[in-house]
Amino acid sequence: MNPTLILSIIAAYILLLFGIAHLTTRKVDSQSFYNGNRRSPWYIIAFGMLATSISGITFVSVPGMVMNSGFAYMQMVFGFIFGYIAVAAILLPLYYKLNLTTIYTYLKGRFGMQSYKTGASFFLLSRTLGSALRLFIVAIVLQTAVFDSWNIPFIATVSITMLLIFLYTRKGGIKTVIWTDVIQGIVFFGAIVLCLIHIKNVLDLDFMGMVRTIADSGIATTCGDKTLSTIYVGEAAHPRFFWKQFLAGIFTVIVMTGLDQDQMQKNLACRSLKDAQKNMLTYGVMFVPVNLLFLSLGVLLVVFAQQVGLNPFALSPDELFPTLATQADPATGELYLGTFVAILFILGIIAAAYSSADSAVTALTTSFTVDILGVKNDDPKLMKKRTIVHIGVSLVLIFVIVFFRYLSNDSVINAVYAIAGYTYGPLLGLFTFGLFTKYAVKDRYVLIVAVLSPILSYILNTYVHNFGFAILIVNGALCFIGLWLIRDKKTQKLVIS
Repeated sequence: MNPTLILSIIAAYILLLFGIAHLTTRKVDSQSFYNGNRRSPWYIIAFGMLATSISGITFVSVPGMVMNSGFAYMQMVFGFIFGYIAVAAILLPLYYKLNLTTIYTYLKGRFGMQSYKTGASFFLLSRTLGSALRLFIVAIVLQTAVFDSWNIPFIATVSITMLLIFLYTRKGGIKTVIWTDVIQGIVFFGAIVLCLIHIKNVLDLDFMGMVRTIADSGIATTCGDKTLSTIYVGEAAHPRFFWKQFLAGIFTVIVMTGLDQDQMQKNLACRSLKDAQKNMLTYGVMFVPVNLLFLSLGVLLVVFAQQVGLNPFALSPDELFPTLATQADPATGELYLGTFVAILFILGIIAAAYSSADSAVTALTTSFTVDILGVKNDDPKLMKKRTIVHIGVSLVLIFVIVFFRYLSNDSVINAVYAIAGYTYGPLLGLFTFGLFTKYAVKDRYVLIVAVLSPILSYILNTYVHNFGFAILIVNGALCFIGLWLIRDKKTQKLVIS
């Protein structure tokens, strides 16, 4: 695909984002950056959150997952729904009652300052790694499709991307992000639906023919593994055993949404608790059709690749969609799926990447400024300190993204969940202990417990049993046990609820 055309598309899209940023920052104050003054409609936030969660990784990696695991990913997605119900029923009422700017402030009131700093630090670590991975996969695609042909180094590609995100979020923060996410969601979902329709037409299928092709694709057999069906209830030791995946889905949502400042910052921008709960439940239910859409696209991409003589199983899962969308068929010299799909693909991953990254940068800035530095809203140097942190967060993400280029080329979406399993586990343990027990803890030992639980989880997962994505539950349980061991038996604190 013509690199100049791709760059023109990206430039037009970026100008649109800057236009929205200008409109949303005409009347802003310190609270606009953190919670948008709690004036944002819940349905706008719900749509934007969906766009943020369905990141560039989803756009690139989920379609390719069918080659290795069929539709087994849906087992986790079914669990997501119950996770969102738990967040709406348990965590949101707590956050709204305490009127929190960052959700980790709860830990200070419940356990003490050391626990507060520990919780915020684990969020900063997990979100930095997860956001860097999400941007990494998009940066690799752009590097291959555009910047390699101009001999622009990878670090320059990443730096330009982060600079643009910094510029349009630096003033309005979450108030800007909420509305840019809406536009990015429209572009993102429009691109995936149009791609699906186009590939259906290329394969000369009507709607029912497309459904039959997806249902009868024999993906599991092609992969050489009959355990790759949507629901697997065979051996419990199998990493894709249904209850493992289902429970992992529930707890993944609880930690990656309910205990994540990035996602909760948007929920706390709703006008009321009731609106925030509507947002959460709507957003959660939509995950089922959206992920079905991506996996269905993956099946059609595999079928198409086989028809044009390309062996899809010679590619990694993360290469399937980018290869067919942006590369040319050596036999004809033409793009496999044509220019239209190439444009849609580039627009889709850009929209998904920016939607995920801008909210992450804002949340990381908020958490570090409020939780780690302890900067107050009445601080006369608030804007200056927040800007410095904003720049620092952007630089750290650039460094981590470049570092990831030298690591494994496994499916990035699996890497995201693996990171979450180890880094969000202590947060799961801390909040669970705080909500469901009345004990205080010896605050000075909390950091030790939070560090040991993921280390022990890794040892168990490596040498005792492969827990798959359920390692998050194991990690949280170990942290809970550790907190129980360091509880203060003489002092009890009532659960804040």
